[in-house]
Amino acid sequence: MPRRNRRYAPKTRPLPRDGGSYYGTREEVGPHGDIYLVRHMGSASAQKYYVCPRCNQNIPPGASHIVAWPRDTGGRGDDRRHWHRHCWERR
Repeated sequence: MPRRNRRYAPKTRPLPRDGGSYYGTREEVGPHGDIYLVRHMGSASAQKYYVCPRCNQNIPPGASHIVAWPRDTGGRGDDRRHWHRHCWERR
């Protein structure tokens, strides 16, 4: 009978609940001087329409943009905002 190799699950550590553990997430000073966690969304990942909070215009599917949320809120889905890149940089 052939020997079976056992695979052991690696030990994992708990991830921060604010969503800041993902690769590419960084902290920036946002509107009103608050600290925001910011992530770039590539065009392949953008699958829905979003409304930019600065210019109040649509961000169409397939357009790269910025996702930002306040660091202190814990990264709940209702706190995340999708911004055009130029709107985030001009804030």
